[in-house]
Amino acid sequence: MSKFTSINGGIILRWCLIQLFLVGLITLIKPDLWLVIAIMLLASALATYLVVEYIQKHRVIKIKLDEHPIDPTLQIANETLPYLRRGLNEETAYKTAEIILKLSDVSAVAVTDREKVLAYIGECSDHHKAGGPIITYATKQAVETGELIIIKDKKGLQCPEKNCTLQSAVIAPLICKGEVAGTVKLYQTIQGDLQPSVVKLALAVAQLLGLQMELAELDRQAQLVTKAELDALHAQINPHFLFNTLNTIITYTRTNPDTSRKLLIRLASFFRQTLKRHGHYNTLREEIEYVNTYLYLEKARFREKLKVQSNIDPALLDLQVPVLTLQPLVENAVKHGVQPKMSPGTVTISAKLVKGEMLFEIKDDGVGIDSERLPKILLPGFGSGNGVGLSNVHERLKSLYGEEYGLRIESEIDKGTDVYVRIPLNEESGEEGGYVGEIESINYR
Repeated sequence: MSKFTSINGGIILRWCLIQLFLVGLITLIKPDLWLVIAIMLLASALATYLVVEYIQKHRVIKIKLDEHPIDPTLQIANETLPYLRRGLNEETAYKTAEIILKLSDVSAVAVTDREKVLAYIGECSDHHKAGGPIITYATKQAVETGELIIIKDKKGLQCPEKNCTLQSAVIAPLICKGEVAGTVKLYQTIQGDLQPSVVKLALAVAQLLGLQMELAELDRQAQLVTKAELDALHAQINPHFLFNTLNTIITYTRTNPDTSRKLLIRLASFFRQTLKRHGHYNTLREEIEYVNTYLYLEKARFREKLKVQSNIDPALLDLQVPVLTLQPLVENAVKHGVQPKMSPGTVTISAKLVKGEMLFEIKDDGVGIDSERLPKILLPGFGSGNGVGLSNVHERLKSLYGEEYGLRIESEIDKGTDVYVRIPLNEESGEEGGYVGEIESINYR
């Protein structure tokens, strides 16, 4: 049996008083029936207790959702997040004001930065316009002090329009990283004290928007850091390629000046193209030009020892790829695959479309990489030589596309090395096809 509650006790007490009155009345009329009446009274009390206890245990509480609405601040947070993450500007401010007006019980909403009105929507929008400077002293005060300002009459709004129906407002500063970045203003057409719910809503919305602006700033800083890292990684490649190429040209300066001159012309043309390029991407066609230039210079050094084959899908040539993605991988195949090999070696370059991604394979039949070194080969600075190359491309690809888009390397001693690169596509590709060709040749004497 469940615990006796005060509610049950109150019901039983009232029931007993009524029953005692009835028992007394019957006893006065017929005194000889008191024993029967007492037994019936006890049985009835027990039955009543059991019934009341059952009702208490199985009662159903019904609450109307309308009496307990969802906090509008949470709804505003959910709907404004995609906009404020892009920062505070006229477009995001308008979307934010529109959402606040829709989800709150106010007449108009305005959002400002420190100097001008970014958005206004709602009552009296015919003369309250976005884009102009802040003219309300109270708004300027909120920007300067970072304090919540409440205006209770039309005079405090300082609206020059005589027919303006706005009578009161609450102005909440938008705090981002400890500084006032702007304000959010909620207006009403009723003069006097604003409802506490409106003031609380203004405070909550201002805190929410300030937090979202901070998140937007963190996103922007993260993007700047990523760009700086990409710039630093890319900056390592060009000097490295230049120095290696100059070393090749120097070897021909005395023995074959004409070849040296041709190589210098090709190198100058190559770097003119590099200086004209902006950003972190170029077309695959341009990337292949870089590779061809490098191999043109390297074949001057290795001559018949180095053979090159290519199998490039022409439909991919105009698509975007990160700058200097393939050339360092080809250079690695030449320097660490073919060069140490006693006999001639071949480097094969292929590019094709696989499941919505460009798949590149740089393959050599050189000396290969032993199983102990292979897991470390992509670590920055590991290995002989420049300390860039494979690890550089690996880190740039991960920064641009995610961890799963780093290089994949397969290698076996005395059989060669395969390096695979995946680059996701953002546009439709043409029909698949391919051509097999040789890198441009030159007559070396």
